[in-house]
Amino acid sequence: MKEIYDCIIVGGGPVGLWLSCELRLAGLRVAVIERRTNRINQSRALTIHGRTLEVLSLRGIEERFLAVGKPIKSGHYAVLDTRLDFNIFDSRFPYTLYIPQETTEALIEEFALELGVEIHRGAVAERVVSGADGGVTVSGANERPFELHGRYVVGADGARSLVRLQAGIEFEGHSGSGTWFLGDVVLASPPDAPLVSAFNEHGCVLIAPLGDGVHYRIVVNEAEDSGRRRQDAVTLEELCRATARVVGSDFGAHSPLWLSRFDNETRLAKSYRRGNIFLAGDAAHIHLPAGGQGMNVGIQDAMNLGWKLAAVATGTAPAELLDTYESERLPVGIYLRDTTMAQSHLITAFSARGRALRGLFNDMLKVPAINAYFANQVSGFAVQYPEPLPGSAPPRSGLVGNRIRDMPLRLSDGTDATLFGLLSKGQWLDLIISEGAKVERPDWLHPRSVVEARGVPTAHGDTLRDIGAILVRPDGYVAQTAASTSTREG
Repeated sequence: MKEIYDCIIVGGGPVGLWLSCELRLAGLRVAVIERRTNRINQSRALTIHGRTLEVLSLRGIEERFLAVGKPIKSGHYAVLDTRLDFNIFDSRFPYTLYIPQETTEALIEEFALELGVEIHRGAVAERVVSGADGGVTVSGANERPFELHGRYVVGADGARSLVRLQAGIEFEGHSGSGTWFLGDVVLASPPDAPLVSAFNEHGCVLIAPLGDGVHYRIVVNEAEDSGRRRQDAVTLEELCRATARVVGSDFGAHSPLWLSRFDNETRLAKSYRRGNIFLAGDAAHIHLPAGGQGMNVGIQDAMNLGWKLAAVATGTAPAELLDTYESERLPVGIYLRDTTMAQSHLITAFSARGRALRGLFNDMLKVPAINAYFANQVSGFAVQYPEPLPGSAPPRSGLVGNRIRDMPLRLSDGTDATLFGLLSKGQWLDLIISEGAKVERPDWLHPRSVVEARGVPTAHGDTLRDIGAILVRPDGYVAQTAASTSTREG
């Protein structure tokens, strides 16, 4: 059979599923191809950072995640003793949410199905071919051969991405050095502290509860590399021996749910796009999973690409808007690559000199401004898009290119709303705060793509002081502002 879609997404993890939601909000016909017949049952990623919670809130589904996750007010950089303080964030979510990836994926899939996304499980993509008409064909097999044709294809198919390979996009970087053990286990004698991190000349250990009241995750990196490869199987005995070597006890670890080995291989796609083929998430960038950034950056990739691809596909934006996906997200990938490599070096600095370097970084993180810098970077709140979109006037204030926080609004008709609530359908927001103020929209922006509202913030509006009107992109970043009439008159 040959099916025709607006977009085919190869990869049905959190990144591919979130992208499918964005496209369906615009009414596009979307297919997600996923080789697994069932969702993962290993809790790979365990955190949703504050900025990603804002992404979920922009579409009105954050409560589904808050209901089952546990907020944690701090994070770590390179497993240093001085924690990153997340209380500083000007956000509804000044924390990271502790939640297993299997739950995150299930909740995003639930939203995708509600929107009408077609998810094809057990479908193994084997060929991705661009056609003379600009479209792309994906073919492969599940119970029987399939051939899907799409105007666009997005590879969200992980580190060994078939889409990236067949698009001929280079995956530049560094091979892994050394390996880490990971085990989700039951502990007969759990540690007193809910979170344990230890670092000494023997290695590094992290221990954290998985949230089900039974299982714990242990992650170990030994100072002496055993020479084992990432693909080699891990035994419970090996995990226990390495843990005890670093912290003096294995806490009676038994009954493993999952044992795995990973390394610090770091790679970044040379381009995020080749014609009508795009990459997102691990298909575009892989790294040591330090600070829980991988899935979060991937979901934010999908958010950035989603509204742009939807706008171009529906004919409400020029094709050059798609160029800004790479120009905005590739710098984020570069920083992710560099900061995780830096953390990898610090985490494996087991020598006396290395431990001295870690001590220096521990002291540096006690300086509030330095701590805030790293906290904002790890959480995603620091991301900015300073370059104007095609067809846009020069920025009228320093807010342009920055995320805007959610805030309650009193609209001109007397009703109450929230800023994020006005963005929940994936449209732009043109909010007039003071009478007579007007923003300059991109010259291509169609009125039907914009929610127009008049109102004032009833809380958290300090950042909008002297702002008379604001234009917000569908992903919650400020596109343009206009000064208030009183400011102009003054």
